[in-house]
Amino acid sequence: MHYEGNIIRPPSEANSILLQVTVGCSRNKCAFCGTYKGERFRIKPDSIIMEDIAFAAKYCKRQLRVFLCDGDALIIPQKRLIAILAEIKKQLPWVTRVGTYANAKSLNTKTIDQLKELKALGLSIVYMGLESGDDVTLKNITKGATSQQMIEMGKKAKESGLKISITVLLGIAGRERSLIHARETGRVLSAISPEYIGALSLMLIPGTPLYEDYESGKFELITPLEMLKELRAMIEATNVSKGQFHANHASNYLSIRARLPRDKESALQLIDRALSGDISLRPEYLRAM
Repeated sequence: MHYEGNIIRPPSEANSILLQVTVGCSRNKCAFCGTYKGERFRIKPDSIIMEDIAFAAKYCKRQLRVFLCDGDALIIPQKRLIAILAEIKKQLPWVTRVGTYANAKSLNTKTIDQLKELKALGLSIVYMGLESGDDVTLKNITKGATSQQMIEMGKKAKESGLKISITVLLGIAGRERSLIHARETGRVLSAISPEYIGALSLMLIPGTPLYEDYESGKFELITPLEMLKELRAMIEATNVSKGQFHANHASNYLSIRARLPRDKESALQLIDRALSGDISLRPEYLRAM
């Protein structure tokens, strides 16, 4: 396989065939992210992508999923993306799911009919980084979209038949807007009603604008207990028809796996036990991105 730069994928795609079709991220301006620092976004040549699909056809017969890397493969023009998915379908007939990252920008470039076309060719799930439902926070982290745009694009993906997994970031609003961020994020999640929600806890990365704000005192990182209070408020404000809420990433201080709405109260009770000291939190040295 021809890999370039940093390759990232969602935790749930750990056992997937990682097919790198783009290098970097089409936006690459989020204040908290240093993954593609200095990397110019580009779509890889079709010849290389097809070579990698052929390699997977020969050597990856035990893997049932494909994940299209890097940061935003959905931005690829429709005709080229159709060709990639058609080749996966042809050469990897055993694959049951194809996934990719998506953002408001890339989802906005596709019509519902185009998304349905991609769905028919095997694209099953898109991973969307919401981070926050609070418009002030979204502006502060230069996310490039408002909460309403996030809602509209999330609903668009769902209407096309795609499953959607949304990532949110605990601590990203700092101390002053912590609970506002939590409740507003719950509001947006409720409006989209995604099948999957993943909550990560902010880990500051040296060299990023947010880290520089932290160093200068402009951004105040909240404590582990404050992150738990934020998580509690977020879950309490989230009302989805049916979905899984996971806060079991290595960055989190407390591991939670809840099926909403069924497990909502038990998740809140678990957080309350941690806040009261009955449950130990993950120590700082064991946290990782």
